[in-house]
Amino acid sequence: MKQLQFKLSRWMQGGGPDSDIIISSRVRIARNLKEHSFPCLASDQETEAAMSKIGAVVSEMAELKSFKYWSMDALSELEKKALVEKHLISPMLASNSKHGAFYLRADEAISIMVNEEDHLRIQAILPGLQLSEAWAEASHFDDLLEQKLDYAFDDHYGYLTACPTNIGTGLRASVMLHLPAMIMSGQINRLLGALSQVGLAVRGLYGEGTEIIGNLVQVSNQVTLGQSEDEIINNLQGIIRQVVEQEQSARQTMLDKQRANIADKSWRALGLLKYAQVISSQEAIQLISDLRLGYDLGLIKSVDHRLLNELLVLIRPACLQLLAGRELNENERDLERPVRIKEVLNRQGNTNFIED
Repeated sequence: MKQLQFKLSRWMQGGGPDSDIIISSRVRIARNLKEHSFPCLASDQETEAAMSKIGAVVSEMAELKSFKYWSMDALSELEKKALVEKHLISPMLASNSKHGAFYLRADEAISIMVNEEDHLRIQAILPGLQLSEAWAEASHFDDLLEQKLDYAFDDHYGYLTACPTNIGTGLRASVMLHLPAMIMSGQINRLLGALSQVGLAVRGLYGEGTEIIGNLVQVSNQVTLGQSEDEIINNLQGIIRQVVEQEQSARQTMLDKQRANIADKSWRALGLLKYAQVISSQEAIQLISDLRLGYDLGLIKSVDHRLLNELLVLIRPACLQLLAGRELNENERDLERPVRIKEVLNRQGNTNFIED
């Protein structure tokens, strides 16, 4: 049986426009097969039939033959949770799918989920502000599959989905932002209110139902009906650019007025990450945020977005246990976490202050 290995996904490697503030851009397309019950209402026989139909189509496509196939039944609970922590599959596919599976491209930028809430969830996730590029990638594979699969589609409503909020385009686009300056300065509440008024949802690191920790905010569209895909992408991208400008302004104000305090906070975070013996998951995320701010403001060097993104994922409970090769209780994870963090930081060599 194949075993899941921890590797750096493309989005974790950093780069992309505005990568100092935007960690990743993600686009997800929901599709269902015509004349097949939605997975949440389907019998085991029906979900197996849908899986077989999709699998047969994928196996015939040259562009999809290089994708690795994973059946959810073949993965351990730990491996499923690690995939969620890397944002490669949804929590629903990991915990509540019948005959669920997914196809994953080698760079882990494209994943195609089968028998999640819908028969198909096609996802593209890229570093930085690359919503248009992520949409182009996801749309390309959607078009390939639609050539062979008969999608559930209504001339009036558009693509039909299990959840009414996805009907129409079936498109959800989201951006993960690092907004320490706006959160620390108290500007975030005004921003959250403004975003909700223009039809955008704001959530924590792992989407719906998760809190904002480590100054990480996920912003996504809520409307999928009545707008074209390009309108959804362009609207979200335009608003995100405004958020980036506000965060940049707030960071400059902090740098002008609190340079010593911000430098001290960042260096303390680096010190704890390098030398602490016990670190909880939540504390680690906050420390990584503080270190990231110092790096982005030019106060610390010899770290980069690739390293910081890697740290952000490997300190999570499931990924940590996957790397350790065994299950760990909470206390054991808090002891293992600083060991893994040190390994990553030591690869970068000495970290120095940038002189003016």
